[in-house]
Amino acid sequence: MAHVYFHIDLNAFFANAEVLLDPSLKGQPIAVSGQTRRSVVSTASYEARKFGVHSAQPVTEALKLCPQLQIVSPHFNWYRELSEDFINIIRSYTDLIEQASIDECYADMTEAIQKFQYPLDLAVTIQKRIYNDLGLSCSIGVGPNMFLAKMASDMKKPMGITVLRIREIESKLWPLPIGDMRGVGNKTVPVLEEMGIHTIRDLALIKDPSILRPVFGKNTESIIRRANGHDDRTIVTEYDAKSMGVSETLLEDITDYDEIRGLFRTLSRKLSKRLISSKKAGYSFSIRIRYYDFSSSDRSVKLDHPIFKADDLFVQAMTLFDSNWDDEPVRLLGISVSDFASDAQMISQLDLFNPVDEAKLETSQVLKELNREITGAKLVRASEILK
Repeated sequence: MAHVYFHIDLNAFFANAEVLLDPSLKGQPIAVSGQTRRSVVSTASYEARKFGVHSAQPVTEALKLCPQLQIVSPHFNWYRELSEDFINIIRSYTDLIEQASIDECYADMTEAIQKFQYPLDLAVTIQKRIYNDLGLSCSIGVGPNMFLAKMASDMKKPMGITVLRIREIESKLWPLPIGDMRGVGNKTVPVLEEMGIHTIRDLALIKDPSILRPVFGKNTESIIRRANGHDDRTIVTEYDAKSMGVSETLLEDITDYDEIRGLFRTLSRKLSKRLISSKKAGYSFSIRIRYYDFSSSDRSVKLDHPIFKADDLFVQAMTLFDSNWDDEPVRLLGISVSDFASDAQMISQLDLFNPVDEAKLETSQVLKELNREITGAKLVRASEILK
């Protein structure tokens, strides 16, 4: 059975989220950014983009292009709240969702579209619901695989709905500049252009793929296949992922240790909540530190017991961070858990330490604690509803 994938992308998400907080900003050229001399644009409204303002651009440069530009400080908690509401809307149509970032996701809508007379009716319904319920515009790409769905969503913004079929590859995909292809970064573009690869067509029809190996490495074959419209990936939901993690990109570099501790504490609580809702605990823990110059440091530790609690995650995060931080300004922090324990592993571990008293338990203490925390979370939500 052929699959139908949607890629749903919230348009100028941070900027539009700020307009919801302050309606007076509507129709104005705005940029979400920090307020210091070194700040860069995180997201620009479409009104600002007409002047050449774009993400990752220094604010000083953006103001030269658009002197009337409104610089707005970010409200990350507000963005997270809207993002959760966005994903919940998509989840009401399918459980097969892969969240790519705070403002975009892939969804397998193969079954969901069967309930509509015309397949595009579902895309229109979702787009209208996101706008009516959240006040946010989005673009939706529809394709037979994840790559084509993503490429389609980029073709018409804002508020676009685009279908990209295999038979339309030559007419719609191949003429695009190579820099527009998903998976080709800005630093890679000039390298490919030096090889004579200027469009996606050039990449798709390349005669000697071996010349691309120094550029794409082991991903060379998959990149060429995608340029030809083929993508074998399937949705990786939170429930079948091999790892689970959270991260925070900062608009300002930070060096304050207490601020870093606070961010790790927040990330630990968020990841713990996701692990608990998925009933997962892992033996491997990792952190990622991205510095002001965009260099990254990844560190991990193998544990002798599976963890999921926020306090345990926080302790591991700070232990790895303290051992590896060189006092350089930090731009991103992230934590993740992998090597998930099975129920049998948890029970086996418990029996090893308590062979007599606990041998007859039907589940491990870890699972008990997970269930207890899940129950507690449900009680909290119930109490909020009753208020």
